[in-house]
Amino acid sequence: MGIIDIKGLVKRYNGTPAVNEVSMEIEQGEVFALLGPNGAGKTTTIKAMLGLLTPTAGAISIGGYDLEGQGKMARRQVGYLPEKVAFYDNLTGRQTMAFYAELRDADVSQGEALLDMVGLGGDMDKKVGAYSKGMVQRLGLAQAMIGDPPILVLDEPTSGLDPRGSWQIRQKIKKLNEQGTTIFISSHILSEVQAVSHRVAILHHGDLMALDTLDNLSERLDLQPVLKIQVREPSGEMAEQVRQVDGVSNVRLAGNTIEVRCTTEAKPHIVNALEAAGGDIVDFTTEEPSLEEVFLRFTED
Repeated sequence: MGIIDIKGLVKRYNGTPAVNEVSMEIEQGEVFALLGPNGAGKTTTIKAMLGLLTPTAGAISIGGYDLEGQGKMARRQVGYLPEKVAFYDNLTGRQTMAFYAELRDADVSQGEALLDMVGLGGDMDKKVGAYSKGMVQRLGLAQAMIGDPPILVLDEPTSGLDPRGSWQIRQKIKKLNEQGTTIFISSHILSEVQAVSHRVAILHHGDLMALDTLDNLSERLDLQPVLKIQVREPSGEMAEQVRQVDGVSNVRLAGNTIEVRCTTEAKPHIVNALEAAGGDIVDFTTEEPSLEEVFLRFTED
């Protein structure tokens, strides 16, 4: 049993399933991402996990506690950052953290250190009403960490953040995970998910389409890496020679670069074919299949 165990989750609204027989097991200490287009059932799944709605069918346990029979203990294992985070505008950041610490029966003094951790140390005595959207988002992450919960559930954790703020949040997620925290993320920003996640689950129309590592999903879909070879004075003849190599599925000329979608095993043969055709290779790089490619394939209608 994982630290989060979801078995046969079903939620129907007026007979229409929002989530249909979804089962997921999240292991302790991993970063797990739940993905899907709008309306896929992600928010419904998260709310069911947190006991914020009653499932039509299925069972959920959090940290070894059954959500239906031991809901209070199950919820104590989780720190939650909702997608649309909101706080009292008339409280300062410091007062907000103290308020949530009291709600969770946690150490109030922890608030200042957490605000420092998310980059709000110099703004903790400002009213939250004066915070930018990005600052409110970082305050939301800080409140989720009050009491050092073993599980963090983060719904769109970088929403409203600029690139630097997003990078800082990713680094904090990695650091928390290195310290043993299990992190469950839902996000539309696939590049960020790819940077931090061990496994991903993809929902579509309430159905679980895939659950695995990115490498395994790419292999399952037969997605191939792209070899980008920079050549002095490339020609159509060079491209044609490369196209004849076993394992090559596509070749494209882009300026001085020959882009080749191929199997891993074909790479050295491609280089040999180019050199045999008179190609003067300047540089080459490999672009592995992205989470975006995997996501689009599994959510095609």
